Amino acid sequence: MKTIQTEVEARLEQSEPEVEVLLAEVVSGSTLRLFIDHPEGVTLAVCERVSACLNDYRDRYTLEVSSPGEDRPLTRPAHFRRFLGRRARVRLRDAIGGHRSVIGELVGASDRDIAIAAEAGVVTVPYEQIYRSNLVPGE
Repeated sequence: MKTIQTEVEARLEQSEPEVEVLLAEVVSGSTLRLFIDHPEGVTLAVCERVSACLNDYRDRYTLEVSSPGEDRPLTRPAHFRRFLGRRARVRLRDAIGGHRSVIGELVGASDRDIAIAAEAGVVTVPYEQIYRSNLVPGE
């Protein structure tokens, strides 16, 4: 079964191959929210082109397309590797050490898991345990 993320990525691959879909999610059942990135930055023109390409989704959803902002979502191993040394917040599917959220410096990222230096020490989190993650703004 395709996820909305996979559908959107496949659609954009042909018309906007330089656009990276960082996160595609359905919010409140009626809004399709996309965070995108582009090698030359996310401009209004890029957002408009992406919106036009996904126009038929408007039959089912309100469409929101935007840049990732300072609290950029991290969804793939390459994202975590790109931002090693930065602070991130990682929300977990299951508690680790009694916590469902870890905030700290990204110190490692393999194809299987990430390592984050939190107040209590370095925590290793397998990707399948990550519910949602993003950079911490202002760091």
